[in-house]
Amino acid sequence: PVLIRGESGTGKELIARLIHQRSPWGAGPLVKVNCPAIPGTLLESELFGYEKGAFTGAYGSKPGRVELAQGGALFLDEIGDLDLGLQAKLLQLLQDGQFSRLGGQEDTKVELRVICATNRPLETEVENGTFRQDLFYRINVVNLVLPPLRDRLVDIPQLVDYFLDYHNEKYNAKARPLSAQALRMMQNYTWPGNIREMENLIKRYVILGTEETITSELVVRNQTQFNPFIPADGNLSLKKVTRDAVRE
Repeated sequence: PVLIRGESGTGKELIARLIHQRSPWGAGPLVKVNCPAIPGTLLESELFGYEKGAFTGAYGSKPGRVELAQGGALFLDEIGDLDLGLQAKLLQLLQDGQFSRLGGQEDTKVELRVICATNRPLETEVENGTFRQDLFYRINVVNLVLPPLRDRLVDIPQLVDYFLDYHNEKYNAKARPLSAQALRMMQNYTWPGNIREMENLIKRYVILGTEETITSELVVRNQTQFNPFIPADGNLSLKKVTRDAVRE
């Protein structure tokens, strides 16, 4: 098992996909489960499947995502949101390679790799009793911590080039490389939304085609981050402020 940790937007899913592609399981499927996106009452049947008659409306049998990941990898995104009852079934899967469908009488054996990701401090969750200690030890075999973008500002020029090329091709656009001043402004910003926030800003630049869409937005975000009296909608003289900021 692999546990990938980091703030939202640091690229945990991308790393999970790279790990899977370069592993002996790479020829098999990578099946993703976004734990907080599926209500707890439905997550068990989504994960482990169900047999006919297991609950009202179960008119037939259905395999879960664990079965669909046979021979590949199961990616549990934000595993810290997993309900305690499901944590026990996941622990059985990791220990024995077996599980039972909802309403099933027999265990099913599978061979797969489990990759988990979280933005929560699971040690604290264990202390609070919201995450099983035995499950934590099971998933915490290979532990990867992704640093936030504010701690790797030196990577910004390369990331900008990558996202520019990617979105230029995607939108059939010809946005030019950013100026040194714009890159400097990006490296002076703290990026609370991490790489996802930066990619969205580059995407906006590619679509609208003017560098001011980045520089003016960064000025507003910096001002609102440190000055609560500036409105979040950015209704101030952006052109003048941006020119002054770039000049500085």
